Amino acid sequence: MKSYPALAADLETGLETYSSAMPKLMEAFSGVIDKATADGQLDTKTKELIALSIAAVVRCDPCIAHHVKAVKKAKATRAEVAEALGVAILMGGGPALAYSVSALEAYDQF
Repeated sequence: MKSYPALAADLETGLETYSSAMPKLMEAFSGVIDKATADGQLDTKTKELIALSIAAVVRCDPCIAHHVKAVKKAKATRAEVAEALGVAILMGGGPALAYSVSALEAYDQF
């Protein structure tokens, strides 16, 4: 079984390392993240549920770990996560289903 908290920690460490190598790029990217996930017409929780669904469709375990951590912080329920992942399955088919299973596993681990 994968440890999604460990994947999230590894990603954070890797991002810090990459930020040291490319500080201006990462500063700009962090700005995009902040603007894209800020409350607007959609709240942060909804935006993070969308990001998690996309992470399942594109089959990115570190992305799943990161966005599950964010949806938990935004107070998304397990039922909300499961429903959002249903849309991922609609759009991504079988592979998205497999990664949606992983995403719910990640939610439970956090």
